[in-house]
Amino acid sequence: IDKIYHRRNPLWHFTVVGRPPQEDSGFGYLIHQLVGPLLPSEFPGIKELHAVDVAGVHPLLLAIGSERYMPFRQSQPEEILTQANHLLGSGQTSLAKYLWIAAADDDPHWSTSDIPGFFRHMLERVDWKRDLHFQTRTTIDTLDYSGSGWNAGSKLVVAVCGEKIRSLATEIESSLRLPQTCKTAELIDPGILVVEHKSFEDYGTTQNEIEELTSTLEKQNMSGFPLIVLVDDATFVSRNYENFLWVTFTRSNPSHDIYGVESFFENKHWGCRGPLIIDARIKPHHAPVLEVDRETTLKVDQLFAKGGSLHGLGT
Repeated sequence: IDKIYHRRNPLWHFTVVGRPPQEDSGFGYLIHQLVGPLLPSEFPGIKELHAVDVAGVHPLLLAIGSERYMPFRQSQPEEILTQANHLLGSGQTSLAKYLWIAAADDDPHWSTSDIPGFFRHMLERVDWKRDLHFQTRTTIDTLDYSGSGWNAGSKLVVAVCGEKIRSLATEIESSLRLPQTCKTAELIDPGILVVEHKSFEDYGTTQNEIEELTSTLEKQNMSGFPLIVLVDDATFVSRNYENFLWVTFTRSNPSHDIYGVESFFENKHWGCRGPLIIDARIKPHHAPVLEVDRETTLKVDQLFAKGGSLHGLGT
């Protein structure tokens, strides 16, 4: 850009993207209610969809589909993979970065609106050797800064169906050992462990750190923790489930930031035999955290205080 021409004393337009909930969160909820009845005709086989607002909407899409291809044999993801491809190839749902989809018949009582329950269901059944399906060097949402460039990044489909294959851990054993690069570990929910790690430097350094971490975990029984998330601040992330969702799915690029214990490639399919590891630390190319200016906040609060021009209109 060489020059910008403008009138005298212009009104400069700009966009500020902050962590949800924001003013459009209500619209997002309303859209979910309006389009819900249309799902079977738009996406045959899909029972429920939930673009998770607290995770930034497009970074995380939860879905419940139908698995009817081969009902006479052992259940495995088949039809829900077709449905996942339909979701990622159509309209607004194509902006999803992480798509977690499971079969409705596995549990008739569960719902995508119960996010912790949804993840517990998934983590009890997921087979990381089979159920991870990556799309690399593809397009992502414009406002997702976790990727490798402007509108550029990757996607991950986690497709699960079948019976439970594990019990999720509900506490961290005192015998858990971690490398010196890890400061502390916190339990988010059954089966989900967040580990506070030294700050991200670059992907070369990270590869060495991950090798040390996976080597340490291989020697321990981690079957109750299928999901491990590396973070900058475990206390913040473990404070509530919303913090966990926000950090995990907005600060990671599947192709670059997912690792696993005993990981492998088999005919271009990547998987792992132990826990899946998501590196959700802040990277140098991420947008800085949007923080509200305290002086501005005080001025706005005064407008809504008793005697202020907007008193009585606030919540």
